[in-house]
Amino acid sequence: MSRVLVLNASYEPLSVVSARRGVVLVLREKAIVVAGREEIWTSAEGAAVDVPSVVKLVRYVKVPYRRSVPVSRRAVFGRDGNRCQYCGGPAESIDHVLPRSKGGQHSWDNVVACCRSCNVRKGDRTPIEAGLKLTERPAPPRRFGWIYASTGYQLDPAWQPYLLQESA
Repeated sequence: MSRVLVLNASYEPLSVVSARRGVVLVLREKAIVVAGREEIWTSAEGAAVDVPSVVKLVRYVKVPYRRSVPVSRRAVFGRDGNRCQYCGGPAESIDHVLPRSKGGQHSWDNVVACCRSCNVRKGDRTPIEAGLKLTERPAPPRRFGWIYASTGYQLDPAWQPYLLQESA
């Protein structure tokens, strides 16, 4: 199912919702379409509705806190671009850099996306012991990292202009 990025009235990303919810927001005039898809839905009565990709709320919504992103397979794959952090190939699993059996935590600083071959090669050892080298040091996702937890690594290209402020 396609997803819709919801922006606050200030163009700050607020959430990712289903396409159905995005259409409802627009039809109820709570949001306006900022970017659309090449997809049209029709009703039983024959009415046609363009499916949005990005919508902006008409009224500003105050967000009282910063989101924390839980460590999940989908979010790790999104952060790492669905690439193995040892060889750069397609990732199939997650790996604890410092194995949990050796005191490693299930945290953003210790979990990376990994291909099956590298995961088997590394086993219950550290990357140095296994002769592997990380391409990037693992870290928590940046400001809008929660989007990866919602969508994984398949972000709609129309969302990019609104996520570029991520390092701010």
